[in-house]
Amino acid sequence: MNVYILVVDDEPDIEPLFRQQFRRDLRTGRFQMEFAPSAADALRRAAEVRDPSLILILSDVNMPGMSGLDMLPKVRADYPHVPVIMITAYGDAETRRKAIERGAHGLLTKPIDFALLRQEIDTRLEQAA
Repeated sequence: MNVYILVVDDEPDIEPLFRQQFRRDLRTGRFQMEFAPSAADALRRAAEVRDPSLILILSDVNMPGMSGLDMLPKVRADYPHVPVIMITAYGDAETRRKAIERGAHGLLTKPIDFALLRQEIDTRLEQAA
């Protein structure tokens, strides 16, 4: 089964950073990563995945247009089985509260702890197997 992780962030340096961090996993086909530069684009891409192979969404909180927090209820309604982890440069209590209230599975702060993120991905892969 092909499994996908959707990364949503308007920063152009995020895609090469994630591809570098997970290069071995991507090369061996352990999972695939899709990248969306906006929440609206992420919702379109998620709709294109027609089976339960979308196992995780990682989304920035602050983006132009629809924020990650605004996207959360839409994702929860359409893809209740897909956990969403929010990523933010501002890990304050209010942002965390809003993210959890709107359905986020968790919140990571920038700079991203890739060891922690890898553990989360491993958990999702085990559940998808």
